[in-house]
Amino acid sequence: MKNIGIGGDHAGYEYKSEIIPYLEGLGFNVTDFGPNSTDSVDYPDYIHPMASKIEAGELSLGIAICGSGNGVCMTANKHQGIRAALTWNTELASLARQHNNANVICIPARFVDLGTAKEMAKVFLETDFEGGRHQKRVDKINC
Repeated sequence: MKNIGIGGDHAGYEYKSEIIPYLEGLGFNVTDFGPNSTDSVDYPDYIHPMASKIEAGELSLGIAICGSGNGVCMTANKHQGIRAALTWNTELASLARQHNNANVICIPARFVDLGTAKEMAKVFLETDFEGGRHQKRVDKINC
């Protein structure tokens, strides 16, 4: 069973609330970093703790959700051990894992429907990194 994290902001709250039980039904152990309502919040307060747990090896992967997906993606990518990818369809979610070994998927809740968000999360979590020729590129990402 993969231990994964999920977090975001008020714009991602409703999707997060639907994605968590969906993924738990698929057998994932999900840690919810918040928020816990649609009240306005600052996404870094939720994404930094999730990213730190991934870097520490306490979580395998993460899902970050905000309105555009950009804020959570920028925040997660401030961590050296995080490779966060903004996706808006399942093909990008799959390629982020296969080719870039992304460990956080960033979902733009205001630009994709809930069904697509769920499928992107599932595909991302169930796809493995291909390694090989992609490994040398991933090794060059960190500064």
